[in-house]
Amino acid sequence: MSDCLFCAIAAGEIPADVVYETETTMAFRDVNPQAPTHILVIPRTHQENVAEVVQAGNASAGELMATVTAVAKAAGLDTHGYRIVSNTGASAGQSVFHCHIHVLGGRTMQWPPG
Repeated sequence: MSDCLFCAIAAGEIPADVVYETETTMAFRDVNPQAPTHILVIPRTHQENVAEVVQAGNASAGELMATVTAVAKAAGLDTHGYRIVSNTGASAGQSVFHCHIHVLGGRTMQWPPG
C-alpha cells in the first residue's frame, strides 16, 4: 500500500531502528515509547489488523507471534514479563492501519493502563 507508513518501513523506504527481522515479519523500536522497552512487530505484507492476519492463514498469525516471542526474549523481557497490545480499529486507538503488535516491558505495567 503506497501511503502506509509501516509498508514503507518494511520496504526500507523510511528508516527505523530495526531490532529483529524474518522473511515475513519485522520488529523495530517505537518512535514514541510508552515503556523503557517498546517495540513494534509487523507483518511485512500489508494487513490492516490482527483479524486480517488471521484471515490470511494460521501460519501468518503464528509467524507474527513467534516474532513477538523472539523479540521479547532478545530484549530480556521474558524473565520478568511483558505486555503485548494490538489495537484494531480507530475506536480502539489504532492510528496506523497496518497490523502491528506493541511489545512493552522494562517496568511494572498497570491495569487498566493510564
